[in-house]
Amino acid sequence: MMYPYGEHVSGWGYALGITGMVLFWVVLVLAIAIAVRYLDRKRGESSPPPPPPPPPTAEQVLAERFARGEIDADEYRQRLDTLRQAGRSAAAGAR
Repeated sequence: MMYPYGEHVSGWGYALGITGMVLFWVVLVLAIAIAVRYLDRKRGESSPPPPPPPPPTAEQVLAERFARGEIDADEYRQRLDTLRQAGRSAAAGAR
């Protein structure tokens, strides 16, 4: 093949060839890395979300209200006794 300056490639031809090859491999490696990250992210999104935490029990809600100062100690004890008696009677009725 005939080149403009004879039968051989000049210094600029070698420089452009090397630069072109390096850019080709850099683009190829980046494309593979981006594809792997994209596919891995898609696989992670397909997993189901974690289950929501269970709702607080009536005793926990009562204890939180007492801790916030919404009810006093006497009312807390009275309501706690009422909750526990209701729980015992429901358990006895289920037997």
